[in-house]
Amino acid sequence: MASQFFSRLNMAVPPIGATLGAAWTTVRSALPDSCVNSQQDEQLHFAKFGRKPNDTELSNLQNSGAGGSLQRVDSFGDDESCGGGEFGSSRHKISEWQAGWNVTNAIQGMFIVSLPYAVLHGGYWAITAMIGVAYICCYTGKILVDCLYVTNEEGQLVRVRDTYVSIAEECFGRRVGARIVNTAQLIELLMTCILYVVLCGDLMVGTFPDGAIDTRSWMMICGILLLPCSFLKNLHHVSTLSFWCTMAHVVINVMIMGYCLLQAATWGWSQVPLSINILTFPISLGIIVFSYTSQIFLPALEGNMSDPSKFHCMLNWSHVAAAIFKSLFGYVGFLTWQANTKDVITNNLPTQGFKGVVNFILVIKALLSYPLPYYAALNLLERAFFKGRPETTFPSMWTVDGDLKVWGLALRVALVVFTTVMAISIPHFAFLMGFIGSFTGTMLSFIWPCYFHLKLKGPTLDWGTVAYDCFVIFLGVLFGVIGIYYSFRALVEAFQIGLPF
Repeated sequence: MASQFFSRLNMAVPPIGATLGAAWTTVRSALPDSCVNSQQDEQLHFAKFGRKPNDTELSNLQNSGAGGSLQRVDSFGDDESCGGGEFGSSRHKISEWQAGWNVTNAIQGMFIVSLPYAVLHGGYWAITAMIGVAYICCYTGKILVDCLYVTNEEGQLVRVRDTYVSIAEECFGRRVGARIVNTAQLIELLMTCILYVVLCGDLMVGTFPDGAIDTRSWMMICGILLLPCSFLKNLHHVSTLSFWCTMAHVVINVMIMGYCLLQAATWGWSQVPLSINILTFPISLGIIVFSYTSQIFLPALEGNMSDPSKFHCMLNWSHVAAAIFKSLFGYVGFLTWQANTKDVITNNLPTQGFKGVVNFILVIKALLSYPLPYYAALNLLERAFFKGRPETTFPSMWTVDGDLKVWGLALRVALVVFTTVMAISIPHFAFLMGFIGSFTGTMLSFIWPCYFHLKLKGPTLDWGTVAYDCFVIFLGVLFGVIGIYYSFRALVEAFQIGLPF
């Protein structure tokens, strides 16, 4: 009887493999042409971006390897960091999908829960900013990677640089450029790591408001859970964690959006303001800009992709998806709670049990988000101080066999401990983050990529591209100055109230 049952079941249900194959064919047919067309089209798209329309210097390249990946010429000789970017080299190349997971992890971050609050203070202007900033950051990400390449006499794209810092060294000078950009990137990355620990503590206290464990103790517990990040060795492992981070993000979004849709009958369509609260919107705008910051990771991701010709396609669709979802999430969240919208939307959830479940999943997402900026910050420090004598002050952290030395592992653990201690110690961290982020975020994502593009690629750019680069630089300066002023003002007021302990 059992065999007959399963026989009939197999006849009634199509094979899983065939079903998945048919589903993938459907999805693949819906992808943009640049993702699925011939490799030649990919190369032309990669070569022509940001240059004059008739510039097709990659048209004479042939596909290389069985995978048909973009043929590049790396001019680093035997340098082990070749193509690795700030992350360093990796024996485990990543696909465009894995690179997309990392970018999505960076730009679909924890700040999404504050987007309805941004709509409260900016209305339709905030929604416009969520879309506009996505477009600008996607553009600056492309031109930043374009600055890694030059065209040789044979018409090939040669990857002569491998990091954000190497581009700055070319434009600002070796000593000054490295120091400025390294410092800005390190501040941005470490602040992001610290913020994740702070959020974990705040969310756990919100989950257990009457518990015996206070906020700082929860931060210490989360710091202990993050210690295994010290053993991360390559970007492939970080990509896996980013995938599960994205899955946690999807669960959170489904739960919150599902509740909001159930409240559609009470939505306040007329409550979305057309005006801007000048005292609070600049801070919200800083949140929007910071939420799209991924330029720090892009040279590394592109350098570690098995097929770098898919980089533009990956960046396009990761930012398109982020812009659509962020604008919808912020708009629907505000329509649900209107004038009662709080700075973290989970605080508006109706019951403590529902809020606790969402907060707990957010904690998991924060813990899974931590490895990406941590790994990038760690590799920045390694490249600056631990590549080995005489190139750097200290010897390499790695043995000849590719294993971590004991003292190298201790330094990695110390970095996790440092971010945890800073999270516990820094008062009014949110305002401090807004103040520093208004400088580093706008410089890294708006001003510097466009300036580098103009300086390195200026003779090959048409006037429209030059004008747009100058416009983005202007916006970056404007957003940075306004954000710094109002964040500093809020920070001073918070210090006058006293420490939050």
